[in-house]
Amino acid sequence: MATTTRLVAATLALGLLSAGATQAQDALAAAQADLDKYTGVPTFTAPGEPFDAKACMAEKSILSVPASSAVPFVATIAEAMGEIAKEIGFEYQIWENQGQPTQWVQGIEFGVTNQFDLIDLLAGADPRVLTTQIKAARDAGAIVTASHLTGFEQEVPGGLTASIPIDYKQAGKLLAEWAITKTQGKANALVLITNEVLSTESMMAGIEEVFAAHPESKFTTVNVSIPDWASKIQSNVQSAIIADPTINYILPIYDGMNQFVVPALTITGATDRVKIATFNGTPFVLDMIQNGQVEMDIGENLDWIAYGMLDAQMRLVCGLDPVTDPKIPLVIFDANNAASAGTPAEVSKGYGDAYVQGYKELWQL
Repeated sequence: MATTTRLVAATLALGLLSAGATQAQDALAAAQADLDKYTGVPTFTAPGEPFDAKACMAEKSILSVPASSAVPFVATIAEAMGEIAKEIGFEYQIWENQGQPTQWVQGIEFGVTNQFDLIDLLAGADPRVLTTQIKAARDAGAIVTASHLTGFEQEVPGGLTASIPIDYKQAGKLLAEWAITKTQGKANALVLITNEVLSTESMMAGIEEVFAAHPESKFTTVNVSIPDWASKIQSNVQSAIIADPTINYILPIYDGMNQFVVPALTITGATDRVKIATFNGTPFVLDMIQNGQVEMDIGENLDWIAYGMLDAQMRLVCGLDPVTDPKIPLVIFDANNAASAGTPAEVSKGYGDAYVQGYKELWQL
């Protein structure tokens, strides 16, 4: 009787182990299938109805207050928006700054004083610390927006007229899925975040969701504010790598961080065992993929972002329906396709060019 009981118990245990292994493999297969959706050249999808951009934007003006002019990703988008505005024929000005909230305040005040029709907080300038200035701007008649700041699931913050979102949660999911599939479900990731940027919350929701489905994987986070990236990221990464030699992935959720991550891996001798997966698609990081310093970057075509954000802003100025999804695609770049972005990589290259004609037709140019 005892022998039979032991055999039954052993059989049940084996069954549970087998079921657990099957479940883990199914989760990995689902993660890989999700990643596979983002490896091709994207197509253009209009975010709204066509309109005559030149006519409705005549004598209008937009002021951009970027998160920081020192972050290449942000500066590149702002500059591209300025070039598109010239083509359409309206004033577009950038408030240059180094990521300090006091500088954002000055930018909004400048926009009010100079009667800009729309003031935009671009890619990280936090409306939650600017509620007084936002209210004053709106009271003065300006539209105040935040572009490329919140995820689809996040509420409009800080009393803004509107927030023009990006699918940050999906980007976070893809980062986690990449690390987990590449380690066969045994990722130990260091996630570099910037908490004062609202998009971080959305990206972390995606990362946490994926890791919860893969219990043999784990992650820790390190928070570094944008002004401190240059002085603190490298030392934090070095300390983490030395303290935990089992870390196998670094996930900088904004790829401008990587210029400070790569030296940390070199100094600690961890380049071969610790891989980097990141998000944004800034050209210098796509070059790092081609050089073998970064493994993967979830790219957004910065030029496409400029078109998409400006499209949504113009619709608000023109009194049209607001955009809830600007239809900005994500593309995974790794060693297999990074060269499609150029050598060296170029802004907007590697995504096709369907969006250029798409927006021209949408704006009736």
